[in-house]
Amino acid sequence: MSDTVIKIEGLRKQYRLGTIGGGTLTADLQSWWAKKRGKEDPNTKIGTNCAETGDSFYAIDGIDLEVHKGETIGIIGANGAGKSTLLKLLCRVTAPTEGTIRMKGRIASMLEVGTGFHPELTGRENIYMNGAILGMTKSEIDSKIEEIIDFSECRQFIDTPVKRYSSGMYVKLAFAVAAHLDAEIMIMDEVLAVGDVKFQQKCLGKMENAAAGEGKTVLYVSHNMATIRQLCNRCIVLEHGKIVFDGDVERGIEKYVGLGNVDYKPFYDFSDTKRPSLDHGRTLFVHSLTFENKQQAVYSSLEKMIFSIEYTPNVDDENIGVYFSVVAMDDSPVGTTFSGIIDNSKKGVRTKKTLEFDIANLVDGTYYFYLDIFYTNEFGTFNSCDHPMEKVFFEVGKDASTSQWNKRYFGNIKLPSLKLVGQK
Repeated sequence: MSDTVIKIEGLRKQYRLGTIGGGTLTADLQSWWAKKRGKEDPNTKIGTNCAETGDSFYAIDGIDLEVHKGETIGIIGANGAGKSTLLKLLCRVTAPTEGTIRMKGRIASMLEVGTGFHPELTGRENIYMNGAILGMTKSEIDSKIEEIIDFSECRQFIDTPVKRYSSGMYVKLAFAVAAHLDAEIMIMDEVLAVGDVKFQQKCLGKMENAAAGEGKTVLYVSHNMATIRQLCNRCIVLEHGKIVFDGDVERGIEKYVGLGNVDYKPFYDFSDTKRPSLDHGRTLFVHSLTFENKQQAVYSSLEKMIFSIEYTPNVDDENIGVYFSVVAMDDSPVGTTFSGIIDNSKKGVRTKKTLEFDIANLVDGTYYFYLDIFYTNEFGTFNSCDHPMEKVFFEVGKDASTSQWNKRYFGNIKLPSLKLVGQK
């Protein structure tokens, strides 16, 4: 397509593990000379026939990808998945072992704090140096430098060598340079985590405007799913150097956090489940949780969640209640629900209680909670008496009222509908 700015075909990057070389210049020369003469390497271990030591692995293993002008792409995956290696290949910091990368346009990148900055130069001098590297003329940089300095919030220190900057100041100046100089492609690798919250939001807003308003292409690596949602309109999930998902942001996040491995089972046996401390399970022990009348814990938001818990108190006369915090699959908290007092415990009597939870205000998606049973003492204070450390999963499906809901903008909770005054 004519608007394709990055085209990757068959991309692979191989690295070697373990000891590489002889460890000294003398040993390396001995190995080289032995190889030239067709002799055995004098520095290899007994039983090793090869001159080179160390195993190989592919940090990037066969990637094909097209990126179009104006896209904001979030690249996510576990540590070691190949995210940073991919960006380094795109920025030509390192060369591919196999495959081709074709790009159209200049690239502004931030792969780590202070990338491309010379520590002995001042902030102002580094702005000019970065612009020159991107191929800009001095007059072009002159026209933008005041805007860059204002955005960086570093005007007071702009004529100070950057080696005296804090990591936060580095990020602010480096991002301001990358965002304002005339580059068609912006590549960011988890750099905003160093900046303060206010500056992070300003940077995200700048990247959104760069993509939507200026037609720039943004590739953004982050472990912060909230910023991926806010910024990106496409998501790529990497796993062991391969693309395992490429598409919608929400579906990509679900893939990343392991939604495909979720078991919506209707019954949880807590008999052998780990507790957070030795005290939990001592005064009361929770045996199980059952989602009533369900083959799977899957609900419409028009339903009520009904579940039963079985437990055995080990003391008398405790006022027992239940609470749990609902958490989304990206580990963002959604809300907490409490019961009132549901029982006065009777020592040694196995008890079953059934509770109802109204999920009407949860939008479609997968959630989990950890069950917690508490008792109140004579001062009215809550004390956790059992807390099985097993995630209890459930799913809320779509209904007509949530079909157009967008979590990126609206979150996970549906507030009651607005009504006209006087309307019943």
